[in-house]
Amino acid sequence: MGRLSRDKRDIFYRLAKEKGYRARSAFKLLQLDAEFDLFGLKSNGGLKVRRCVDLCAAPGSWSQVLADKLYDIKEELRKNAHDDGSDAPIPNDQGIYSIPDIVAIDLQPMAPIDGVLTMQGDITSIETAQRVIEHFQGGRAELVVCDGAPDVTGLHDVDEYLQSQLLLAAMLITTHVLCDNGTFVAKIFRGPNIGFLYSQLRLLFERVNIAKPSSSRNSSMESFVVCQKFKGAPYQNLPLDIGGYIDLQRMNPLIGSDVTNEQSFHDLDPSVVPFIACGDLSDWSYNGQVLDADKSYPIDVEQYKPPIAPPINPPYNQSIALQKQERRKMA
Repeated sequence: MGRLSRDKRDIFYRLAKEKGYRARSAFKLLQLDAEFDLFGLKSNGGLKVRRCVDLCAAPGSWSQVLADKLYDIKEELRKNAHDDGSDAPIPNDQGIYSIPDIVAIDLQPMAPIDGVLTMQGDITSIETAQRVIEHFQGGRAELVVCDGAPDVTGLHDVDEYLQSQLLLAAMLITTHVLCDNGTFVAKIFRGPNIGFLYSQLRLLFERVNIAKPSSSRNSSMESFVVCQKFKGAPYQNLPLDIGGYIDLQRMNPLIGSDVTNEQSFHDLDPSVVPFIACGDLSDWSYNGQVLDADKSYPIDVEQYKPPIAPPINPPYNQSIALQKQERRKMA
């Protein structure tokens, strides 16, 4: 974040620096939550999130948002349960006393975040899912998010395919760690060939929407798929070693006979997926202007605010430097 000159003029980049977020993408999750109430803070009878999993989490801006939101939920539960203001822990639905729990997973090591367990692991490995469930003491998360993306090549067809494969891997491990009626949010590159991927998600979740936050640049092909109300069994614990798109109807012998009456993705219309432009920018006004992610804003030296969090020095920087030295020796 911040390597290009345009990033320094990007208003969301500057807001992220001012508020201590590690990347401007934090505002995308905040705007998705404002539209879909991902954490159950607005709905009276909704599923309040106690446990979260952040896949492909580095550098950690979405994990920072999760930590802030779940801390608010914990405080609300404590206030409602203890009128005397006592500091006793709040039991979850299973009667187990716990605090909000967040697991952030990435192949690269991550700088620590307060209230978040950073875990270095592969989301295509069953061992990673087992470590998450073990950390949750046998429970499952109510929310799984994934803001991961491959290195963009500039070839839209290639980028769309690589991103769909990453999303598929995230979807499969989500079936191992997400509870019934849980929510799954992931980045997706919209294109003409992702209809079957939509259909896969619509089989696993009751509601599937595609959203474009206002903090996401119009020049970017990224959007976010918001899947709500996970159907649970028999779609839990799908195999992680399946390549390509999954025909869930063909997998019936693997996941039980209860899905024989389920609709196959061949019977679904892959083109009808609601698209929502989300993000109320009224709370992020700048000198009375409506914020535009594609606009460059002048830097007012008099109103300059230093960043809350200085640039981090992640542990893998040393590894990158050593790799560069070895390449110079071989050249």
